[in-house]
Amino acid sequence: MRAFIFPGQGSQAVGMGKTLADCSSLAREVFQQVDAALGQDLSHLMFEGPEDQLTLTENAQPAIMANSLAVFRVLESTGATLAGTASCVAGHSLGEYSALCAAGTFDLATTARLLKLRGRSMQAAVPVGQGAMAALIGLELDAAEAVASEAAQGEVCTAANDNAPGQIVVSGQKAAVERAVEIAKERGARRALLLPVSAPFHCALMEPAAEAMATALADAEVRRPAVPLFANVTAAAVEDPVEIRRLLVAQVTGRVRWRESVAAMAAAGVTHFIELGGKVLGPMVKRIAPDATTTSLVSMADIETLVKEI
Repeated sequence: MRAFIFPGQGSQAVGMGKTLADCSSLAREVFQQVDAALGQDLSHLMFEGPEDQLTLTENAQPAIMANSLAVFRVLESTGATLAGTASCVAGHSLGEYSALCAAGTFDLATTARLLKLRGRSMQAAVPVGQGAMAALIGLELDAAEAVASEAAQGEVCTAANDNAPGQIVVSGQKAAVERAVEIAKERGARRALLLPVSAPFHCALMEPAAEAMATALADAEVRRPAVPLFANVTAAAVEDPVEIRRLLVAQVTGRVRWRESVAAMAAAGVTHFIELGGKVLGPMVKRIAPDATTTSLVSMADIETLVKEI
Protein backbone atom coordinates (compact mmCIF):
# COMPACT_ATOMS: atom_id res chain seq x y z
CA MET A 1 0.00 0.00 0.00
CA ARG A 2 1.11 3.53 -0.78
CA ALA A 3 0.42 6.92 0.77
CA PHE A 4 0.87 10.29 -0.91
CA ILE A 5 2.25 12.82 1.58
CA PHE A 6 2.63 16.58 1.16
CA PRO A 7 5.20 18.88 2.84
CA GLY A 8 4.51 21.95 4.95
CA GLN A 9 6.06 25.32 5.60
CA GLY A 10 9.84 25.43 5.53
CA SER A 11 10.10 23.44 2.30
CA GLN A 12 9.93 26.58 0.15
CA ALA A 13 13.00 27.71 -1.81
CA VAL A 14 13.59 30.17 -4.62
CA GLY A 15 13.48 28.23 -7.88
CA MET A 16 10.86 25.76 -6.67
CA GLY A 17 8.83 24.35 -9.52
CA LYS A 18 10.72 26.19 -12.26
CA THR A 19 12.45 23.19 -13.81
CA LEU A 20 9.22 21.21 -13.84
CA ALA A 21 7.35 24.14 -15.39
CA ASP A 22 10.02 24.49 -18.06
CA CYS A 23 9.40 20.94 -19.26
CA SER A 24 5.69 20.40 -18.56
CA SER A 25 2.70 22.39 -19.79
CA LEU A 26 0.59 20.72 -17.08
CA ALA A 27 2.86 22.11 -14.38
CA ARG A 28 2.73 25.54 -15.99
CA GLU A 29 -1.07 25.37 -16.00
CA VAL A 30 -1.11 24.71 -12.26
CA PHE A 31 1.05 27.75 -11.57
CA GLN A 32 -1.03 29.90 -13.93
CA GLN A 33 -4.26 28.82 -12.24
CA VAL A 34 -2.88 29.64 -8.79
CA ASP A 35 -1.64 33.03 -10.02
CA ALA A 36 -5.10 33.77 -11.44
CA ALA A 37 -6.90 32.64 -8.28
CA LEU A 38 -4.77 34.91 -6.11
CA GLY A 39 -4.48 37.83 -8.51
CA GLN A 40 -0.75 37.65 -7.88
CA ASP A 41 2.30 36.58 -9.87
CA LEU A 42 3.17 33.99 -7.25
CA SER A 43 4.93 31.75 -9.77
CA HIS A 44 7.45 34.51 -10.56
CA LEU A 45 8.13 34.84 -6.84
CA MET A 46 8.60 31.07 -6.62
CA PHE A 47 10.92 30.91 -9.62
CA GLU A 48 12.92 34.13 -9.14
CA GLY A 49 12.43 35.34 -5.56
CA PRO A 50 13.28 37.44 -3.66
CA GLU A 51 13.60 34.90 -0.87
CA ASP A 52 12.35 37.20 1.88
CA GLN A 53 9.06 37.67 0.03
CA LEU A 54 8.67 33.98 -0.75
CA THR A 55 9.26 33.14 2.92
CA LEU A 56 6.37 35.34 4.07
CA THR A 57 3.75 32.97 5.43
CA GLU A 58 0.98 34.25 3.15
CA ASN A 59 3.18 33.52 0.10
CA ALA A 60 4.98 30.38 1.28
CA GLN A 61 1.79 28.45 2.05
CA PRO A 62 0.11 28.71 -1.40
CA ALA A 63 3.52 28.38 -3.10
CA ILE A 64 4.31 25.08 -1.42
CA MET A 65 0.86 23.80 -2.29
CA ALA A 66 1.21 24.90 -5.93
CA ASN A 67 4.53 23.12 -6.23
CA SER A 68 3.12 19.90 -4.77
CA LEU A 69 0.05 20.01 -7.00
CA ALA A 70 2.16 20.66 -10.10
CA VAL A 71 4.10 17.47 -9.34
CA PHE A 72 0.85 15.64 -8.69
CA ARG A 73 -0.77 16.76 -11.97
CA VAL A 74 2.26 15.66 -13.97
CA LEU A 75 2.28 12.30 -12.20
CA GLU A 76 -1.46 11.94 -12.75
CA SER A 77 -1.03 12.57 -16.50
CA THR A 78 1.02 9.36 -16.75
CA GLY A 79 -2.06 7.37 -15.72
CA ALA A 80 -1.02 7.09 -12.08
CA THR A 81 -4.32 8.33 -10.62
CA LEU A 82 -4.58 9.01 -6.92
CA ALA A 83 -7.20 6.36 -6.19
CA GLY A 84 -5.36 3.82 -8.34
CA THR A 85 -1.94 4.52 -6.87
CA ALA A 86 -2.40 5.44 -3.21
CA SER A 87 -4.60 4.16 -0.41
CA CYS A 88 -4.55 7.39 1.57
CA VAL A 89 -3.10 10.90 1.77
CA ALA A 90 -1.65 13.08 4.50
CA GLY A 91 0.06 16.44 4.73
CA HIS A 92 2.16 18.26 7.29
CA SER A 93 0.27 21.35 8.49
CA LEU A 94 -0.51 23.36 5.32
CA GLY A 95 0.33 20.18 3.39
CA GLU A 96 -3.03 18.87 4.55
CA TYR A 97 -4.65 21.33 2.13
CA SER A 98 -2.39 20.08 -0.68
CA ALA A 99 -3.41 16.51 0.15
CA LEU A 100 -7.09 17.41 0.09
CA CYS A 101 -6.73 19.26 -3.20
CA ALA A 102 -5.05 16.21 -4.78
CA ALA A 103 -7.85 14.05 -3.39
CA GLY A 104 -10.53 16.28 -4.94
CA THR A 105 -11.93 17.75 -1.71
CA PHE A 106 -11.06 21.28 -2.85
CA ASP A 107 -10.43 22.59 -6.34
CA LEU A 108 -7.09 24.25 -6.99
CA ALA A 109 -8.32 27.85 -6.95
CA THR A 110 -10.18 27.34 -3.67
CA THR A 111 -7.13 25.72 -2.10
CA ALA A 112 -4.90 28.61 -3.13
CA ARG A 113 -7.29 31.21 -1.72
CA LEU A 114 -7.76 29.30 1.54
CA LEU A 115 -4.02 29.04 2.05
CA LYS A 116 -3.46 32.70 1.24
CA LEU A 117 -6.00 33.58 3.91
CA ARG A 118 -4.59 31.00 6.32
CA GLY A 119 -1.08 32.37 5.96
CA ARG A 120 -2.18 35.98 6.29
CA SER A 121 -4.39 35.23 9.30
CA MET A 122 -1.72 33.21 11.09
CA GLN A 123 0.81 36.00 10.58
CA ALA A 124 -1.63 38.64 11.84
CA ALA A 125 -2.73 36.67 14.91
CA VAL A 126 0.36 37.58 16.94
CA PRO A 127 2.43 40.77 16.57
CA VAL A 128 5.91 40.13 15.18
CA GLY A 129 8.39 39.46 17.97
CA GLN A 130 5.83 38.38 20.55
CA GLY A 131 5.71 34.70 19.62
CA ALA A 132 8.28 32.02 18.89
CA MET A 133 8.81 28.34 18.12
CA ALA A 134 11.70 26.09 19.11
CA ALA A 135 12.88 22.63 18.15
CA LEU A 136 13.66 20.27 21.01
CA ILE A 137 15.85 17.50 19.63
CA GLY A 138 16.41 14.36 21.66
CA LEU A 139 13.33 14.64 23.89
CA GLU A 140 10.27 12.46 23.45
CA LEU A 141 6.78 13.94 23.49
CA ASP A 142 6.03 13.43 27.18
CA ALA A 143 9.33 15.03 28.20
CA ALA A 144 8.79 17.94 25.79
CA GLU A 145 5.28 18.47 27.17
CA ALA A 146 6.71 18.61 30.69
CA VAL A 147 9.30 21.16 29.55
CA ALA A 148 6.62 23.30 27.88
CA SER A 149 4.39 23.14 30.97
CA GLU A 150 7.21 24.20 33.28
CA ALA A 151 8.28 26.98 30.91
CA ALA A 152 4.80 28.45 30.51
CA GLN A 153 4.59 30.20 33.89
CA GLY A 154 1.16 31.55 33.04
CA GLU A 155 1.98 32.18 29.37
CA VAL A 156 1.31 30.02 26.33
CA CYS A 157 3.88 27.31 25.62
CA THR A 158 2.86 23.99 24.15
CA ALA A 159 4.12 21.09 22.06
CA ALA A 160 3.01 22.14 18.57
CA ASN A 161 4.61 19.57 16.25
CA ASP A 162 5.31 15.94 17.10
CA ASN A 163 7.36 15.30 13.98
CA ALA A 164 9.31 12.12 14.73
CA PRO A 165 10.82 10.30 17.71
CA GLY A 166 12.92 12.84 19.58
CA GLN A 167 11.90 15.71 17.30
CA ILE A 168 9.35 17.99 18.96
CA VAL A 169 8.59 21.65 18.25
CA VAL A 170 7.15 23.90 20.95
CA SER A 171 5.25 27.11 20.26
CA GLY A 172 3.94 30.07 22.23
CA GLN A 173 4.87 33.43 23.67
CA LYS A 174 8.50 34.31 23.08
CA ALA A 175 9.66 34.49 26.69
CA ALA A 176 8.04 31.16 27.51
CA VAL A 177 9.56 29.44 24.47
CA GLU A 178 12.97 30.85 25.37
CA ARG A 179 12.56 29.40 28.85
CA ALA A 180 11.63 26.07 27.27
CA VAL A 181 14.88 26.06 25.31
CA GLU A 182 16.93 26.46 28.48
CA ILE A 183 14.91 23.91 30.45
CA ALA A 184 15.16 21.39 27.60
CA LYS A 185 18.94 21.69 27.63
CA GLU A 186 18.94 21.03 31.37
CA ARG A 187 16.68 17.99 30.80
CA GLY A 188 19.12 16.38 28.38
CA ALA A 189 17.98 17.54 24.96
CA ARG A 190 20.74 17.05 22.37
CA ARG A 191 19.80 20.38 20.88
CA ALA A 192 17.23 23.05 21.68
CA LEU A 193 17.03 26.07 19.43
CA LEU A 194 14.67 28.82 18.36
CA LEU A 195 13.36 28.43 14.83
CA PRO A 196 13.43 31.22 12.21
CA VAL A 197 9.64 31.52 11.91
CA SER A 198 7.49 34.62 11.82
CA ALA A 199 4.69 33.44 14.12
CA PRO A 200 3.95 30.82 16.82
CA PHE A 201 1.97 28.29 14.79
CA HIS A 202 -0.23 25.50 16.18
CA CYS A 203 -0.85 26.92 19.63
CA ALA A 204 -3.67 28.79 21.39
CA LEU A 205 -2.30 32.15 20.21
CA MET A 206 -3.55 31.24 16.72
CA GLU A 207 -7.21 31.38 17.78
CA PRO A 208 -7.94 34.52 15.67
CA ALA A 209 -6.64 32.64 12.62
CA ALA A 210 -8.79 29.63 13.49
CA GLU A 211 -11.84 31.89 13.58
CA ALA A 212 -10.96 33.32 10.16
CA MET A 213 -10.56 29.83 8.71
CA ALA A 214 -13.85 28.68 10.24
CA THR A 215 -15.63 31.47 8.39
CA ALA A 216 -13.83 30.78 5.10
CA LEU A 217 -14.31 27.02 5.27
CA ALA A 218 -18.00 27.42 6.06
CA ASP A 219 -18.39 29.06 2.65
CA ALA A 220 -16.13 26.64 0.76
CA GLU A 221 -17.32 23.57 -1.08
CA VAL A 222 -15.86 20.54 0.67
CA ARG A 223 -16.19 17.26 -1.22
CA ARG A 224 -15.52 13.71 -0.06
CA PRO A 225 -11.87 12.84 -0.85
CA ALA A 226 -11.06 10.10 -3.35
CA VAL A 227 -9.09 8.31 -0.61
CA PRO A 228 -9.03 8.86 3.17
CA LEU A 229 -6.99 11.67 4.72
CA PHE A 230 -4.98 10.94 7.87
CA ALA A 231 -5.64 14.19 9.71
CA ASN A 232 -2.99 16.09 11.66
CA VAL A 233 -5.02 16.68 14.80
CA THR A 234 -6.41 13.15 15.19
CA ALA A 235 -3.76 10.99 13.46
CA ALA A 236 -6.71 9.01 12.11
CA ALA A 237 -8.39 8.53 8.74
CA VAL A 238 -11.25 10.85 7.81
CA GLU A 239 -13.47 11.07 4.74
CA ASP A 240 -16.60 12.93 5.88
CA PRO A 241 -16.62 16.51 4.47
CA VAL A 242 -18.22 17.97 7.62
CA GLU A 243 -15.55 16.39 9.81
CA ILE A 244 -12.77 17.48 7.43
CA ARG A 245 -13.96 21.09 7.71
CA ARG A 246 -13.99 20.86 11.51
CA LEU A 247 -10.52 19.31 11.69
CA LEU A 248 -9.01 21.96 9.41
CA VAL A 249 -10.21 24.64 11.80
CA ALA A 250 -8.91 22.71 14.81
CA GLN A 251 -5.58 22.24 13.05
CA VAL A 252 -4.75 25.96 13.25
CA THR A 253 -4.37 25.86 17.03
CA GLY A 254 -3.89 22.09 17.43
CA ARG A 255 -0.82 19.90 17.46
CA VAL A 256 0.51 18.41 14.23
CA ARG A 257 0.59 14.74 15.22
CA TRP A 258 2.83 13.69 12.34
CA ARG A 259 4.64 10.88 14.17
CA GLU A 260 1.35 9.28 15.16
CA SER A 261 -0.12 9.83 11.69
CA VAL A 262 2.73 8.00 9.95
CA ALA A 263 2.57 5.21 12.54
CA ALA A 264 -1.18 4.90 11.96
CA MET A 265 -0.73 4.72 8.18
CA ALA A 266 1.95 2.07 8.61
CA ALA A 267 -0.31 0.11 10.95
CA ALA A 268 -3.04 0.29 8.30
CA GLY A 269 -0.69 -1.39 5.83
CA VAL A 270 1.12 1.48 4.09
CA THR A 271 4.64 0.41 3.16
CA HIS A 272 5.57 3.12 0.62
CA PHE A 273 5.33 6.84 1.38
CA ILE A 274 5.58 9.15 -1.65
CA GLU A 275 6.31 12.83 -0.91
CA LEU A 276 5.15 15.22 -3.61
CA GLY A 277 7.02 18.48 -3.99
CA GLY A 278 9.62 18.18 -1.25
CA LYS A 279 12.33 16.18 0.49
CA VAL A 280 11.44 17.02 4.08
CA LEU A 281 9.01 14.34 5.18
CA GLY A 282 10.85 11.26 3.93
CA PRO A 283 13.57 11.36 6.61
CA MET A 284 10.89 11.79 9.30
CA VAL A 285 8.98 8.80 7.95
CA LYS A 286 12.09 6.61 8.06
CA ARG A 287 12.60 7.46 11.73
CA ILE A 288 8.98 6.57 12.51
CA ALA A 289 8.62 3.52 10.24
CA PRO A 290 12.16 2.26 9.49
CA ASP A 291 10.98 -0.57 7.26
CA ALA A 292 8.94 1.70 5.01
CA THR A 293 10.08 2.80 1.56
CA THR A 294 10.14 6.54 0.92
CA THR A 295 10.24 8.36 -2.41
CA SER A 296 10.56 12.08 -3.04
CA LEU A 297 9.05 13.54 -6.22
CA VAL A 298 10.37 16.94 -7.24
CA SER A 299 11.64 16.66 -10.81
CA MET A 300 10.40 15.10 -14.03
CA ALA A 301 13.08 12.43 -13.63
CA ASP A 302 11.73 11.56 -10.17
CA ILE A 303 8.24 11.15 -11.61
CA GLU A 304 9.42 9.03 -14.54
CA THR A 305 11.36 6.74 -12.21
CA LEU A 306 8.35 6.22 -9.94
CA VAL A 307 6.04 5.47 -12.87
CA LYS A 308 8.39 2.70 -14.00
CA GLU A 309 8.29 1.18 -10.52
CA ILE A 310 4.52 1.17 -10.15
